[in-house]
Amino acid sequence: MPPRKDPDPSASVQSFYGAELRYRREKAGLTLEQLAEGAFRGISLLSQIERGERGMPMDLAIHVDKKLNTDGFFQRRCEDAAKARRSGHPAYFADIPDLEKGATTIEEWAPCVIPGLLQTEPYMRELIRVAKPWEDPKAADKTVSARKARAKLWTREERPSYWVILREELIRKPLLPPEQMAEQLDHIVRVIRSTRSVAQILPETTIGHPLMMGDEVRVMTLPDAPPVVWVEGTFHGQTIDFPPLVTAYRKSYDLLRAAALPPEASLAMIEEAARGYRHEAQQQD
Repeated sequence: MPPRKDPDPSASVQSFYGAELRYRREKAGLTLEQLAEGAFRGISLLSQIERGERGMPMDLAIHVDKKLNTDGFFQRRCEDAAKARRSGHPAYFADIPDLEKGATTIEEWAPCVIPGLLQTEPYMRELIRVAKPWEDPKAADKTVSARKARAKLWTREERPSYWVILREELIRKPLLPPEQMAEQLDHIVRVIRSTRSVAQILPETTIGHPLMMGDEVRVMTLPDAPPVVWVEGTFHGQTIDFPPLVTAYRKSYDLLRAAALPPEASLAMIEEAARGYRHEAQQQD
């Protein structure tokens, strides 16, 4: 058996806390399996954290502190890291941009809003305005900047394979004035075609399906780790890597994909909707 690879605590902040987690776990006499017991997280994530390859999500930090009796040590570290990294993102979203950058595939289900990676700036700003009318303008600017930074993923040579399923209502019920809505739909088509990604539309006549409860779902595969699922609601989100739950979401997404329109028919529908909005805008001039 090859010798165990211990993290170099001086290599990075993540490596330091990974080494600390391993030290405290072994001091408590627990295996990875025993430490993971009671958390909806797989041992693969704990192993990656100990090697300094991943940051620790807040829910896991709380679990670890309770299990190891570390008096909130890992929770405080997690809060500090999230504050330093989120820069325009909600705290629960802090780890997602890094996961997106490292993913080999991203598959999204968008039931309520166009996904952030496909949004134009007018759509971002209007979404913030209607969802958080109390938001300070400077905070809104920060959110927009952070979301646009995520979209730089499309300009990378090595980017994830991307697949998105949109509810038809997202292209039929405009959040923006006609001309801006046309630009938003054109942007979706342009990104999908230029990056050889895939978009599908779930017809509004399709009511029942496995992911009908309303949350946004994203399945991400990673090069050196098991797949993870991101589930997001209005003011909350959770990263799931517990294998049985990941498998359930994987099956549900595949069934949803089968119920959606074919990719080319979906893009044609988006283009047709964009033409309709542009015609409407011309009629208003």
